[in-house]
Amino acid sequence: MDKHGQLASFILNHPDRVGKVVDIDLANDSLLAFDFTENNCELTADEVSDTPRFSAWVNRKLSQSGCRYGIGGYFEHRTLYARSSLFNTADSEARRLHLGIDIWGPAGTPVYAPLAGKVHSSQDNNNFGDYGPTIILEHDLNGLTLYSLYGHLNRASLRGLAIGQPVALNQQIAYLGTEDENGQWPPHLHFQLMFDMQGLAGDYPGVCRYSEKEIYQQNIPDPDLILQFSKATIM
Repeated sequence: MDKHGQLASFILNHPDRVGKVVDIDLANDSLLAFDFTENNCELTADEVSDTPRFSAWVNRKLSQSGCRYGIGGYFEHRTLYARSSLFNTADSEARRLHLGIDIWGPAGTPVYAPLAGKVHSSQDNNNFGDYGPTIILEHDLNGLTLYSLYGHLNRASLRGLAIGQPVALNQQIAYLGTEDENGQWPPHLHFQLMFDMQGLAGDYPGVCRYSEKEIYQQNIPDPDLILQFSKATIM
């Protein structure tokens, strides 16, 4: 069984060891699915490049839907990354393929550890379009090592963290950050899983080139295995 199969098997056989990432009632909460591919003709390039306008668009869609959270993004080919030079390269293919699941919600929303583990690393990736404050946890799932990444947090979430610090199941670890501290994005959480950190700390790519899709798929399992958002009503 490969690592993807091991993870799915662990979750299936140990539901008591898998918790929440945000406060949500999967039986009663509806989730708004955002599409940030070229198929989204409603959101203009001018709005995406202007963070307050982008935030207003996200907030308006959530308000109109009556949903607490918007979601989406796992291996979604997104046009919106053109807003930041961080994802563009002059001499090669630009990065546009999103590797995690985003949870769009208000700044200050609590974030929890869905698995017991320890702090692997943390860092403020303070660039326009970047993660901003980021926490990465390490988990041992009956011999399978898994890492979970939480991006776009508030800076207070990084205070007092130490490498190796234990983290309990469902322990609150962070809050979503505001636009001026989270990498200049509408408030949301980038949640991503990795089997191998590949020597990195405090950061791991959340966006790759489309041509690298198969490579990253080997290392990055579907976050919905943990989130279980597919069990909720998706609008």
